[in-house]
Amino acid sequence: MQFYIYEFSKYISEIKLEEDCTYKPFELSLYWEEKTHHAYFICLDAEIIGFALIESSKEINTILEFFILAGYQGKRFGKVAARKLFEAFDGYWSVSQIEKNQPAQNFWWNMISDITNGEMEEVYSKGKYIQTFHSNSLSK
Repeated sequence: MQFYIYEFSKYISEIKLEEDCTYKPFELSLYWEEKTHHAYFICLDAEIIGFALIESSKEINTILEFFILAGYQGKRFGKVAARKLFEAFDGYWSVSQIEKNQPAQNFWWNMISDITNGEMEEVYSKGKYIQTFHSNSLSK
């Protein structure tokens, strides 16, 4: 989580180190206490190379956070992991990126467009790009 927060500090100037030289961690208790929240490690063999935090409901599934370590980015690990998540939860999906995070925008737009054969919608609202699609639109 510290690496992920560090990455975001490039885009959100309010993210600062705490006195103990760590970033304030996310509150993660929801992911162990609520049936609608799910935490996943993304692994390559026995090595953790990233994570995903998902919220699911009857109406829509949402990727709240998604991270692949820098050394593994651009090697399709993120695309494979995201596709597995989309296949695991049937229904509509929403994925968003902050306006300043151009690499994330490019990754998600290209990835979702590719796996859905373009059957997605994208809107810009309140400083975020948001892609929505249905898991039944995934190409086989």
